[in-house]
Amino acid sequence: MPFSPRSSPRGWRLKEVRAEGLRWLRQAENDLEYARLGKRVVFGHSLVQLGAELSLEDDLRDELAVLDQYYIPARYPNGLPGALPYEVYTKGQAARALEASLRVIELSRRALREP
Repeated sequence: MPFSPRSSPRGWRLKEVRAEGLRWLRQAENDLEYARLGKRVVFGHSLVQLGAELSLEDDLRDELAVLDQYYIPARYPNGLPGALPYEVYTKGQAARALEASLRVIELSRRALREP
């Protein structure tokens, strides 16, 4: 697709590109505000690594590792070789990931509230 003022090389419309840019800008401004206030901010993609930085309970590491496994494969159609996520993941896996997520969120909230 040729580039034009109304579309990007990926086929996004200029309006979509602007909206996505504004979304990233809002997040950056929020991150900056937290930094200015001296609040604790943790960055990264690996939940195991983030848990270590937050000094979360050691027994939570297994749950974080389970959730790390879903980061890319469950989100993208090309994340699993030769299959689609909906064809591979089971209801049992989803239930375990949801339980782990709820526990991780609660413990993270507590850890982030502490000075």
